[in-house]
This record gives sequence, C-alpha cells and structure tokens, in this order.
Amino acid sequence: MNSSIARLKVTLDEVKPAVVRRVEVPLTIRLDRLHLVLQAAMGWTNSHLYEIRAREVGWGIPDQDWGGGPLDARKARLSDVIEDTGAKTLRYLYDFGDGWEHTVKIERITDAVPGQTYPQLIDAVGRCPPEDVGGPWGYAEFLEAVANEQHENHAAMIEWAGRRFDPNIIHIDDHAKAIAVFAKAWTRKPAAKREAATTSIVGRRKKSSDAE
Repeated sequence: MNSSIARLKVTLDEVKPAVVRRVEVPLTIRLDRLHLVLQAAMGWTNSHLYEIRAREVGWGIPDQDWGGGPLDARKARLSDVIEDTGAKTLRYLYDFGDGWEHTVKIERITDAVPGQTYPQLIDAVGRCPPEDVGGPWGYAEFLEAVANEQHENHAAMIEWAGRRFDPNIIHIDDHAKAIAVFAKAWTRKPAAKREAATTSIVGRRKKSSDAE
C-alpha cells in the first residue's frame, strides 16, 4: 500500500440539513473504488450511474456506443488526477436523473498511520436522502411532508420511505463498518481476489438495500 493518504471532505450540495462526510483514502485509490467509498460513506445504494469530475475531465462507466462519455474510472487513480489536473476539489455526480452533486474537497495529504487500514470514515453529519426521492428539490418536498402530519402527502411519504425519517439522525457505525469491509477486501490480496471480494460486497449491499 502506498504510504500517502488523502483526507476528503464530501458535501452533498443544495440540501438542508447539511450532509457531510470526511473519509481518508489511499492517495493511489482507483476512481471506481473511490466511488464505492463515497457510496458507503454517504449511504447511497450504488443503484445509478456516476461521474467523478476534475476541472473539465470526467471519469465513470464509459459507454462503448458513445465516444463522448466519461473516461474509464477503473483506469485512473486519485493521485494521477491531482497531479495531472492540479485540482484540489472534485465533483462527484450520482444518479443523473435525480442529479445529486457532491463537492469533494481534498483537505490534506498525510502519511498513513502504521497498522491502520484504509479507506476509513472519520466523521459524518446528516442522514443521506432516500434513493429516487427526486433530487434536492424532491428531497425538500419529502422532508416537508414527513415532518407535518397535516400535510396532504404525509402518509404517502411515510409509506414510501418505509419508516420514519429524521434527517439529523445518522448511524455512523453502520457507515464506518461498510467502508471497513472495503478496506479489508482491498488490503494485501492478489488482484483477482480483491476484485472478487469487491463484487461480492457491492452485491450484498445492493441486496440489503433492496430488502429494505
């Protein structure tokens, strides 16, 4: 493992109350893996397309039928993006329909702590919006409805969400454990086993979210 670690502050744009995460990742992390870390840190379910942008360049899942799509995130590393673009802030777009945009600020680059596995969650504030709620505008409408028992859509939104929803309550340990699973899977294993472990983890998280 490379000894340099990047601390990232991830802010979900245009939502209140604020949704913010701080994570530490290997500086050489591939961007497709950074996407998975951001998903776990935020609380998304990896159910939609994504793009990580620096300056005017974007990485994600390339479309072989459309040459104008993003570059392959599997072939880019955070360290190279920083060096090549000089960017200190990245943009992370998730679910092009709902249009969730995140500001990813590179707060600092430090040496890894001996014995510590990475990535890891450092801090988390605010609950992630539900998937498919309609982006920032739809989320604001959703919060208004669930908070007011007299709202005409209150019962429908509670039923749709499947549970009571408090935007200020977050189970940090759940997010930390989800990221720790990736850290374990990506540490000191042959490449084939690392990729198999990643596929298994993502599949389990997807099934878990579908069951909810």
